[in-house]
Amino acid sequence: MFQTTTLFTIYLIFNNNKTMSTNYFKTYPDNKGYYNEFGGVFLPPNLEEEMKRITDAYFSISKSHKFISELRSIRKHFQGRPTPVYFANRLSEKYKGRIYFKREDLNHTGAHKLNHCMGEALLAKYMGKKKLIAETGAGQHGVALATAAAYFGLECEIHMGEVDIKKEHPNVVRMEILGAKVVPVTHGLKTLKEAVDSAFEAYMKDPENMLYCIGSVVGPHPFPMMVRDFQRVVGIEAKEQFYEMTGELPDKIVACVGGGSNAIGLFSSFLDDDECDIYGVEPAGVSMETGKHAATMTFGKPGVIHGFKCYLLQNESGEPAPVYSVASGLDYPGVGPEHSMLKDMKKVTYDSITDSEAIDAFYELSRLEGIIPALESAHAVAYAIKLAQKYPKKSILVNLSGRGDKDIDFVVDKYGLPD
Repeated sequence: MFQTTTLFTIYLIFNNNKTMSTNYFKTYPDNKGYYNEFGGVFLPPNLEEEMKRITDAYFSISKSHKFISELRSIRKHFQGRPTPVYFANRLSEKYKGRIYFKREDLNHTGAHKLNHCMGEALLAKYMGKKKLIAETGAGQHGVALATAAAYFGLECEIHMGEVDIKKEHPNVVRMEILGAKVVPVTHGLKTLKEAVDSAFEAYMKDPENMLYCIGSVVGPHPFPMMVRDFQRVVGIEAKEQFYEMTGELPDKIVACVGGGSNAIGLFSSFLDDDECDIYGVEPAGVSMETGKHAATMTFGKPGVIHGFKCYLLQNESGEPAPVYSVASGLDYPGVGPEHSMLKDMKKVTYDSITDSEAIDAFYELSRLEGIIPALESAHAVAYAIKLAQKYPKKSILVNLSGRGDKDIDFVVDKYGLPD
């Protein structure tokens, strides 16, 4: 999908191709959809059967030459891939590290989400589905899926919490322009968790004609696997591009984590590289002390949500706890099962960034580099700045997972412009 450079080929030869090993991806998940103890399928029998049909279709269709060729063509000619890796010179100079960005904000529709949405929509077409249905928080997944539906001539229905509809109004308009039906969700906290509840409920009424296109590496098997596989293009490109630019691998890898799709996309190519420290950045919200956060990896414990097992923020009754983040795409009480496994395996360090730190990073990147990041991505930028100050001679590769056009009105209204 991304042509191998001579330098990178030499690197792989001298490192016995270990960084391109496929053993990990053949091992996880297992044939029941588990990443060690996490994942699986916890659904009513009729939907469990539908998940099996989707799994069978994915393994047969997605491995075909026709499917792969069509997806590659879409990525190159429609999405504009590969997206570049960019050295943030002024940001690095100010904070004394070497900060690089994988520019997923330049992917068509402005985020990494289209990587899996085009793959899922293509699968739906091959399966003869008539409609795509999904949830969205920040709206980036909704816009990407509406785009994919328009491309393939499919119906599209997006469920979105009322709170997020107000925060992310530009993306709501984009979805509607693209022909999607946006369904406001009015119960509970009216954010991402409730949007997933609502979309799943609607999907259960007609799974024969619809494909649920979940927006992250969460949900029942095979969705965490499918979304990861479609997002692997980010890490494959980034690894080769970074090596071509610098002649080495990055010292630190950073991405924000809500459900975790952009993170697993980048992390997937570096899991076997012991020289690379990998960091997943969660939302600490107002603060950990107030309880207004969505720091699942810090305070969560194993539980079941939306048909799968993962680390989960829970109340005293074991139900999903209320969560909060300034970034609508991160305020989810669970996390991808693969991330849950990687935490236990100590392959990835999971840490957190507060709202205020993310807002500061939002403006820093905008003013110093001319790049307005999504609030979700700003969490990773803030963490990279901290790493740069702590490790001034190290290289840091950040997945800039989306652009902040959707956030500018909300940020300026709530926080104002900096002096």
